[in-house]
Amino acid sequence: VQLQASGGGLVQAGGSLRLSCAASGRIYNNYGMGWFRQAPGKEREFVAALNWGGGTTYYADSVKGRFTISRDNVKNTVYLQMSGLKPEDTSVYYCAVDPYGSRWYTRIVSYKYWGQGTQVTVSS
Repeated sequence: VQLQASGGGLVQAGGSLRLSCAASGRIYNNYGMGWFRQAPGKEREFVAALNWGGGTTYYADSVKGRFTISRDNVKNTVYLQMSGLKPEDTSVYYCAVDPYGSRWYTRIVSYKYWGQGTQVTVSS
């Protein structure tokens, strides 16, 4: 599986962005799809995830109510709609695939395939 992330950019605080992650290769229903982010000097952290087959979603507390993860099964693409952006959301955002359907969806080690990252910068 190869992943191509896009949609990052510069936005003012309170604004919105939608990130996309297009997957090449077969995505099976048991796969998990996740978004992580990493700010300079900080560890990579979990943002959101979903189960490809059932669409169940999970969010980090810091983004709950502001970000929405979704998928398009036909396009093999997962999205991250981000609203109410804050300067602390500034990071490189990565999409990832967990081909094992692990219940540990917040853990980096659960994900085998990673996209290249897309920069999101939120100005105050």
